[in-house]
Amino acid sequence: MRQIVITAFISLDGVMQAPGGPEEDPADGFEAGGWTAPYWDGAGAAEMGAFLDETFSQPFDLLLGRRTYEIFAAHWPHVGADDPMGALFDRVTKHVAAGPDTPLDWANSVPLGPDVVAAVRRLKAGTGPDLLIQGSSVLVQALLANDLIDTFRLLVFPLVLGRGKRLFGEGTVPAALRLTAGRTAANGVVMGVYERAGAVTTGSFALEPPPEAERARRVRLGMES
Repeated sequence: MRQIVITAFISLDGVMQAPGGPEEDPADGFEAGGWTAPYWDGAGAAEMGAFLDETFSQPFDLLLGRRTYEIFAAHWPHVGADDPMGALFDRVTKHVAAGPDTPLDWANSVPLGPDVVAAVRRLKAGTGPDLLIQGSSVLVQALLANDLIDTFRLLVFPLVLGRGKRLFGEGTVPAALRLTAGRTAANGVVMGVYERAGAVTTGSFALEPPPEAERARRVRLGMES
């Protein structure tokens, strides 16, 4: 079985919309596009880059929403042969949330078809490298609602955006997570790897009554003689 891994840039209040630039995703009047850009210039940038390099160090296929695919296809095939990331993204298979008639001109691109969740389930149940999600906020919501994501590689930036598309929407299936790796860059960006850890468990901080008080209460209620 293949693992589904998401790498996401999120604000402290969980927003993942348009981290790379103003034109990336202005939906619903979002005006803070490009909010991660200042953090890639100066202290901490190398540490963030190393964290991302770890993400791509193992074999993977890309799993992309249609909008993210268009952004990537407009950039990575044109960065030049000397850019290792561009060459890597060209080479890997790209599974795209698109119908069979959607033109996908980037090399090694495959449409998921009309039932995206069913197609992802089939990919996950099969053999091959991990399926790596980049961006793709709409696709991510569908996968979270169907409990299909195994690992979260998150870069949490020290700012609050107040509005925008969030990583964990209201349809997310509750699940416990375990932090398996984490560190903080010099610019305050917290990088963590979270893996599934079963179901959510609950408890209570309410004080337990002493045995004598509980017995007296039960006697008053006629529960004991």
